[in-house]
Amino acid sequence: MPFYHTLGQIPPKRHTQFEKPPGQAGTVNLYYEQLFGTIGFEGMSSLLYHVHRPTMVKAVLGSVDTTPVLAVEKNILSRKLIGFNLEPVQGDFLESRVPLLMNKDLVIGLAAPTRSMTDYFYKNADADELLFIHRGSGKLRTLLGTIPFEYGDYLVIPRGMIYQIEFDEGTQPRLLYVESHAPIYTPKRYRNQFGQLLEHSPFCERDIKRPQNLETHDETGDFLIKIRKQGALHSLVYATHPFDVVGWDGYNFPYGFSIFNFEPITGRVHQPPPVHQTFQTDAFVVCSFCPRLYDYHPQAIPAPYNHSNIDSDEVIYYVDGDFMSRNDIAPGHITLHPGGIPHGPHPGAMERSIGKKETQEYAVMVDTFRPLMLTEAGLQIDDGTYYKSWIE
Repeated sequence: MPFYHTLGQIPPKRHTQFEKPPGQAGTVNLYYEQLFGTIGFEGMSSLLYHVHRPTMVKAVLGSVDTTPVLAVEKNILSRKLIGFNLEPVQGDFLESRVPLLMNKDLVIGLAAPTRSMTDYFYKNADADELLFIHRGSGKLRTLLGTIPFEYGDYLVIPRGMIYQIEFDEGTQPRLLYVESHAPIYTPKRYRNQFGQLLEHSPFCERDIKRPQNLETHDETGDFLIKIRKQGALHSLVYATHPFDVVGWDGYNFPYGFSIFNFEPITGRVHQPPPVHQTFQTDAFVVCSFCPRLYDYHPQAIPAPYNHSNIDSDEVIYYVDGDFMSRNDIAPGHITLHPGGIPHGPHPGAMERSIGKKETQEYAVMVDTFRPLMLTEAGLQIDDGTYYKSWIE
């Protein structure tokens, strides 16, 4: 997110001495500065100040290959995955992640954890992560601060961010996640040359949930960090608590945004999907479909027109509400409309939409610029007949 934020204590000038309070333990009386950046030294970055050196690895315990098992590499079928058919996994968010669709740019999956991540810390060194909270609430705890989350929240976690996810007691979490090998940004066309979101943007900086309540742990010992790198999950033991940052500032940090704060753009006739865009990378876009007034031309057809996905595969995750363009769709379903064949409203949907004034739907769409492949786990929850659902 291209705007400045800061938490905790920082020195007045970067790359200069930042002294610890008198009498604090340690032979060196300075905090340890770390540049946390992307794209070499040209992307967004933040400067962090640690109590201890952030480089002290005590042991490497082993690695596990996490490459998803593919079932369909060259897909031409429209598919419907019944997401809630994935049973809750006895484990935390990382252990419960199930990849369903993927290509060289991203992985799309679901998670239904049963407990919080408390025994270790996690870092994805391969990809930015976008989480959508469909059910449950809790806290995203990171070395840059905490972000409370609830139903309807997106969480954007930059690559390399060390974090834990805690769920509130009594919740039954369900999450959609996207791992992106390209940085995740807000849409460029909604930002000016300085990065500020413009007046016609469907959301603004005021809607963003920034990190708060910076935790600073001055602890030594054995701290397990699981790091995803090159498709493997590596377990490393660090000598100090990873949440030992006393202050930081910059542009590279996790943030949250609620789908309920997205303000839809409407028109006299049906608007194309880009008006719903919420995030972008150079390999895919993410859109939010929210309650909105329908088109107000006297001859308007609110249902979307048939269209061909020649250059992209379209994935829609249905969240809640009445999905007017589809038949037999429920929360937790995922539809895949592959490039190469047209798709549009189901039989009867166009006719039903005429004269309607509004919709109450919520859905998340991911349009990829390269074809998606189906994993074994995805194939297991595919209904197998969706591609025939347009037959009259």
